[in-house]
Amino acid sequence: MALDVKNLFNEVLPAALANNAEDAKSINAKYQMNITGEGEWHIDVSPTGPSCTPGTQAADCVITVAGEDLEKMIDNPGAGMTLFFAGKLKVTGNQMLAMKLNKLLAYK
Repeated sequence: MALDVKNLFNEVLPAALANNAEDAKSINAKYQMNITGEGEWHIDVSPTGPSCTPGTQAADCVITVAGEDLEKMIDNPGAGMTLFFAGKLKVTGNQMLAMKLNKLLAYK
């Protein structure tokens, strides 16, 4: 079944972050997720978070990826590196924070 990206970022992830607030804050970063053809979301897992809201805001790490490739990353956490080196996952800002993305997506 195809990943419902909007449901993931509008419903599932915000609820999961709320349920794991202290652990999520330990990531200590702000992410901008730009999902090609689906939308843009800002994820705050810093001490002021956690939250996941639609739109674009300043972030420590900006991730741009297609929805189908995001699904691959969720299904197989090791796929991120393959997608990155294939040019299908773009990371700007603090690239080391992208390594923590697996932990963030595991909350779903």
